[in-house]
Amino acid sequence: MVKRRALLLGTTGLAATGGWLLRPKAMTSGGHQGYFSALNQVLRANGEGRPTLIVDLDALDHNIRQVAANVGARDLRIVAKSIPSLPLIDYVSQKLGSRKLMAFHEPFLQAMGAPDADILFGKPMPVDAAARFYERPQSVNFDPSKQLQWLIDTPERLHQYAALATSKGRSMRVNIEIDVGLHRGGVSEPYMLEQMLRRIHDHPQLSFGGLMGYDPHVVKIPAALGGPEREFQQVQRRYQRLLAVAQGHGYGQDQRQGQRQGDKLTLNAAGSPTYQLWREVDGISNELSVGSGFVKPLDFDIPSLADHKPALYIGTPVLKTWRGNRIPGAEWVGTAQGMWDPNRARTLFVYGGYWQAQPVSPPGLSNNPLFGRSSNQEMLNGPDALDIAVDDYVFYRPTQSEFVMLQFGEILAVRQGVIQHRWQPFRWS
Repeated sequence: MVKRRALLLGTTGLAATGGWLLRPKAMTSGGHQGYFSALNQVLRANGEGRPTLIVDLDALDHNIRQVAANVGARDLRIVAKSIPSLPLIDYVSQKLGSRKLMAFHEPFLQAMGAPDADILFGKPMPVDAAARFYERPQSVNFDPSKQLQWLIDTPERLHQYAALATSKGRSMRVNIEIDVGLHRGGVSEPYMLEQMLRRIHDHPQLSFGGLMGYDPHVVKIPAALGGPEREFQQVQRRYQRLLAVAQGHGYGQDQRQGQRQGDKLTLNAAGSPTYQLWREVDGISNELSVGSGFVKPLDFDIPSLADHKPALYIGTPVLKTWRGNRIPGAEWVGTAQGMWDPNRARTLFVYGGYWQAQPVSPPGLSNNPLFGRSSNQEMLNGPDALDIAVDDYVFYRPTQSEFVMLQFGEILAVRQGVIQHRWQPFRWS
């Protein structure tokens, strides 16, 4: 049974990283096979010598093509927090022909505010953050009164933004967050939406940009509670119910034109887990948001993204390695662990660690719960036969992208074993 477990761990580790990339006849390097063997050689040959974030351009291009095919006739909005690097966003944007972006952090706006950008905030920002944005030097090529929509979730926040618009003498577009079933906030009742629409209409410096309904919970609804299909039907009904209120106030009669201000309304829906569900739905949203689906971190190994491929990895050097497994103060416990579980018969310490990520190559690696975690020198255990040396690299798949991609400095964009680009992530400043 123990030997079978070791085999399963190794097989699962490779399959989870995208077996489509493995080349069976490729040279083995650093305990890796195929794709990761080549990647290990790339990092060593380029003398990186540090924890490094890698974007696989072939997998990224595949995912971009999948998004283009699955979005259909709707517009696409690129979720910047999930690929938080302006060159990476530009790469995706150019291939998809979309300059619609979704922002989540006020400091990133300065970099995102290009002449052709259309930016919608994906979460309601504290009014102090909005005020700070208007206090910063404004790009002459970006007009926030036309190119930026602030997300509003309550009448109270709308009151704050109305006061800010007055005090700053700024025209501001606002988009109203609606609760379509996630229950993380937003408007759920028609009377509240009516109240907010009247307030927007009566304020000379506010304009109504549209609605946003985020629904990632749909794919997680268990069959015992009706399953994803039933919940998605509910999501559509909730969205349509509130859209009808806006239509009753003269907005968006054909779901695309805002009659009062003459601008196209933003009727935003979905996210990476659910964007494909909206493909055949008519008459509600006119744009869909996708972010993590472009790089598919580990948490997005879900059925609704089965046609996407992993494109994001962390590579970090091995600092120390030896046979055996020693636990401080209880060395015999480590020995017993190695005897019971063959995937704990060898010890590695890597540069850095404690990321939101799981080791995937070499196969069979795992953290030791008794030794504990470290963001400086993470301990990993593996099988005794593991052929890995100091200065070889261990590869992880991040469980998510939005924060992890901000932790490593430049991002290496790699295609077919060659570093094509070195991209900088956004900065918190």
